Amino acid sequence: REIAISCKDLIFEVGIRKLTVAQAAKTAGIGKGTIYEYFENKYDIVFEIINISIEEYHQEFLKVIKNTKSTKEKIYYFFKFVLDDSDENMKQFNAYKDYLSIVLSDDNQLMKKYNDTCHIFFKEQLENVINEGIKSNELIPQAKNFIDGLLVFEKGLVLQKMTQENFDVLNICKRFIDNLFNLIEVKDDK
Repeated sequence: REIAISCKDLIFEVGIRKLTVAQAAKTAGIGKGTIYEYFENKYDIVFEIINISIEEYHQEFLKVIKNTKSTKEKIYYFFKFVLDDSDENMKQFNAYKDYLSIVLSDDNQLMKKYNDTCHIFFKEQLENVINEGIKSNELIPQAKNFIDGLLVFEKGLVLQKMTQENFDVLNICKRFIDNLFNLIEVKDDK
């Protein structure tokens, strides 16, 4: 874990494809052989860094949604990764772009399997948010039917942001979520 954490910035600097085990060892201040005691290859280091990032995101997500009242605000927060243009987030976004290019071009089965794990985590988070919204009578029960669509929409936003120069991700996301909530919010019949 400490080795991976020490290499986090290195991945942002050189990218996943160009990262070498020798660079990782040098950055971590250990010998190349020591790296192989803990990791099979450079992708294992990358997976560990991604795991750490997801764990940090998970903790932040849980903290933020705990203090967020409306389901709609929680859903907006789910899209933070694609909406946030801060320097720190863009480093991670560009690393994710590099990661996706490897998955798509190399047909890397380990990465695909890892993506399945990440998908399950994010789906569970969305299910929790939507179910809490239903339980608090904020959303209609059919809102559960949109969980997979929200996941696909988020990935679509990510790809559009990665591949288009002037893609207005914020307005498109806002319009989508506003329209979705027009469908799934419980209407006050007063």
